[in-house]
Amino acid sequence: MNPDLFTPDFVERPYWWELAPPPPANGLQPLPETADVVIIGGGIAGLSTAIELGRSGVKALVLDREAIGWGASSRNGGALSGAGSLGRARSDLHTLDARLLEEMVEEAESSFDDFETFLRREGVECCFRKTGRFVGAHAPKALDTLKRRAEMLNRTGRDTATVLERGRVHEEVATDLYHGGLLIERAGSLHPGLYVQGLAEAALGLGSELRGGITVTGLEKDGTRHRVHTSLGEVAAGQVMVATNGYTGEATPWHRRRLVPVASYMIATEPLGEERVRALLPRLRVYGDTKKVLYYFRPSPDFTRILFGGRASFIDAEATRSAARLHGFLTGLMPELAGMRVTHGWKGNVAFAFDYMPHVGQQDGIHYALGCNGSGVVTMTHLGRCAARQMLGAPNRASAFSRMPFPTMRGYSGRPWFLPLVGASYQLRDRMDGWRSAPTKTRQ
Repeated sequence: MNPDLFTPDFVERPYWWELAPPPPANGLQPLPETADVVIIGGGIAGLSTAIELGRSGVKALVLDREAIGWGASSRNGGALSGAGSLGRARSDLHTLDARLLEEMVEEAESSFDDFETFLRREGVECCFRKTGRFVGAHAPKALDTLKRRAEMLNRTGRDTATVLERGRVHEEVATDLYHGGLLIERAGSLHPGLYVQGLAEAALGLGSELRGGITVTGLEKDGTRHRVHTSLGEVAAGQVMVATNGYTGEATPWHRRRLVPVASYMIATEPLGEERVRALLPRLRVYGDTKKVLYYFRPSPDFTRILFGGRASFIDAEATRSAARLHGFLTGLMPELAGMRVTHGWKGNVAFAFDYMPHVGQQDGIHYALGCNGSGVVTMTHLGRCAARQMLGAPNRASAFSRMPFPTMRGYSGRPWFLPLVGASYQLRDRMDGWRSAPTKTRQ
C-alpha cells in the first residue's frame, strides 16, 4: 500500500462496522419445518417486512446466505431522501404517465415522514439527523436537469428544493468544480450499521427468527404452500418474500433477470477534526452530484471524518485499489485535503432496475421489494412494509411502485457482462461535459 494514501492501520472493512458489525452467522442450527412467511434476504427490506408482519402477529423466518445485515444495508453511505433521488438516472421522467408519476413522488415524500415515525415506534437509535441534501451540477447543462427536479419536488408542497448558482456552491461544499447545484431540504443521514442492528432487534422482539449463513437454493409451489430449499434443508412456507436486491441469486431467476448488481465503493478519511470538516462541508449535509459516474459523500456522525463513495470501478476491484482511486477523486474535488490519508475502504452491491425505479409486488405468488437504484435506506424500509401489507391482505391502496411493469432485457440472465462498456461510456460522457477527474498519479 502507498503510505501517502493509507494509514498504517488501514482496513478493507466498512467504517460502520467498527461500532456495529453484523452478528455471527448462525447457519448450523436446524431450521423449522414450517413457517408462516419465509423472507429471503436479511437486509433493510427483509427486516422491515418482518417487523410489519410481526406487528400483525405473523412470525417470519428471515434467511440470508451471509450474516444478517452483511450486505449493502450496512455498507451504504447512510444518506436518506424522499423523492429527491427518485429516478435520478432517468432523463425522461416527464414521459411517464403523469398521474402515476405524481403518485410515486407523493408516496416517496410520505415515506420520508413515515421513516422518522418508524424509528421512534421501533426504538431504533442510529444517529438519525435531518440534514438536507446538496447535489452538485458537474456541468452547466446539468443545472437545467436540477431545475426540473426542483419543480417536481416543490409541486408536492412537502419539500423545498432550491437551485443554487455557481457563486453559492461554497456555501455548501469547498470545491470549485461544481457549476451550481440543488439544495433539497427533505433529506437526512444515519449510521447504517446501527440502523440494521436496530431493525434486527425489533424483528426479533416481534417474534421473527433471523438466520444468517443459509443459502436458499430453490423454490417450488406445493399446492397453496411453498417449498423453500436451502443449504440446511427444506422449509414449508405459507408465503415467500424476495428481498435480496444487489445479491439476488440463481434460486430466484425471474427476479435476478430484472436487476443489475453494481459494486459501489467507499472510503473513510483519517480523523480530520470537526473544525476542518465544517470548513469543507459547512452545513454538514449529505452530498451527491449529477455525473454519470457520480460521487456521494457526507461527514461521519461525529463530524470528524469525511465518508466518500462512488463508482471507482465497473469491474469487481479489490478494496485497496478502489480506495486509492476514491482518494484521488476526493482530493481532486477538495484540494484542501491534499495529504489526507484513508483508514477504511470497502465495497457493496447496489441493484439497478432497467427502468431505474424501485419495485414492489408479486410474481407467481412470490412477493418482492427490489431495485433501490443506489438510494435504498428509506425506499427499502418503505417497500418492505408495503410488501408485508400485501401479504396481510391489508385494504390499503396498493403502492404506486407496484403498478408498473418490472422490465428486463432480452437475453439477460443476471450477469451484467456489459458493465465495463457502460462504465467506459459514462466516463466518456462526463469528460465530454468538461468534468475534471482525479489527478493521473492517483489512478491505479
